[in-house]
Amino acid sequence: MSETAILVSTAPATGEEVWRGEHSDVDAAVGRARRAWSEWAARPLADRIDALRRFANAVRDRADEFAELIAREAGKPLWEARTEIDAVMGKVDISVQAYAERTGKKKFDSGIQGTAAVRHKPHGVLAVLGPYNFPAHLPNGHIVPALIAGNAVLFKPSEKTPACGEMLVKCFHEAGVPETVVQLVIGGPEEGKALVAHPGIDGVLFTGSAQAGIAINRKLAANPAKIVALEMGGNNPLVVIDTPKLADAAALIVQSAFTSAGQRCTAARRLVVKDSVYDSLMAELLPLTKRLVVGDPLGDPQPFMGPVIDNETAERLTESFVALMTAGGKVLAHMRRTIPDRPFLTPGIIDVTDIPDRPDIELFGPLLQVIRVPDLDAGIAEANNTRFGLSASLIGGGPEDYGRFWANVRAGIINWNRPTNGASSKAPFGGIGLSGNHRPAAYYAADYCAYPVASTEMDQPRANIGVGLKADDLKP
Repeated sequence: MSETAILVSTAPATGEEVWRGEHSDVDAAVGRARRAWSEWAARPLADRIDALRRFANAVRDRADEFAELIAREAGKPLWEARTEIDAVMGKVDISVQAYAERTGKKKFDSGIQGTAAVRHKPHGVLAVLGPYNFPAHLPNGHIVPALIAGNAVLFKPSEKTPACGEMLVKCFHEAGVPETVVQLVIGGPEEGKALVAHPGIDGVLFTGSAQAGIAINRKLAANPAKIVALEMGGNNPLVVIDTPKLADAAALIVQSAFTSAGQRCTAARRLVVKDSVYDSLMAELLPLTKRLVVGDPLGDPQPFMGPVIDNETAERLTESFVALMTAGGKVLAHMRRTIPDRPFLTPGIIDVTDIPDRPDIELFGPLLQVIRVPDLDAGIAEANNTRFGLSASLIGGGPEDYGRFWANVRAGIINWNRPTNGASSKAPFGGIGLSGNHRPAAYYAADYCAYPVASTEMDQPRANIGVGLKADDLKP
């Protein structure tokens, strides 16, 4: 008998072990979920909602413990981890409202034809594949609406944040959601692939890299029976034109590019700046960037940024920064490792205007590329110079400028004088191109967690055939 594989999670800030556990048996987990989901789906909707409200209370009871775990395992500053816990709790009421609004029952009187109705059914057993950057909030954004709709969920957290995933699932179980209805699947890429391909899975809800999302899409392309919702990040543009509030603009840029150490799918990757404001903007942005504290997520006072998720990620980012320099980029703020054997990075800013073939990739960390343009139209063209389409923001200009920007930029989230990573939980969250497959999450998650069923109904059979019959030859 082969020895069971063990997964170990370590704190990026210290290298200390946070958690260890055995890889899961995917077949066994799917089997349990298939036997359990129909009973969960048959419960009254009010019962499922009550269980999820108890889940929010369970998270509230563990809020400090949970936030500290996120800070340790994901490397987020504690202040930011606490905002993530707030989002986890708030997701329940938002999802209840969204389910009622987007999947509510409808009936239409058809007169002599009876009644027409529209109701929604759950898909069955859904696999949720979570990321490490929001190890509680983002998977929770799939799990809660899936459970409200009556699905069972197999949740595989990122192999980099399994402890956070385990804590989330414990809260569901403490609230009375059956252990067979929400299950934790521990493992790495192989377990993820096994879940995606398993015939007992009715859908895959994924948040992560474009490469992994494309692989999932390719694997399931010949199986349209499975619902697939993909959220895959972006190479997001932040366009700055004329504005008298350059200090505020600089703050918005820092929030967009460097919150969560740049590890947000909506983070600004490209700062597109009108030539006429470039020098004045850099005079505000560069000193502010140098003031950002990068440090221990649990430190006091709190840092603005913690580390990126691991040393491998830090090495890739520094190599990308050097590659942009070598290709002709002008360094505005150097990206540096502050502790040689730990993944702490200072924010890097590099002007890549003169690089002819800029790479259209998501550099997932605190690395901001600056591109100078002559006017707004050129800024819009540069914003669209990507295969991604998640988030975009305009700073400056007036309503007419924003109207032009909104109408012509291709993205699922478009903001004005707000960060690229500012998105409301009461709105859809998703993108186009390599950023998603037109199945936005957040408020619109209800759309992919249940499918509509159209019915026509009468309390007694009533029908006749009025044409196309032979004459009745039987005479009395």
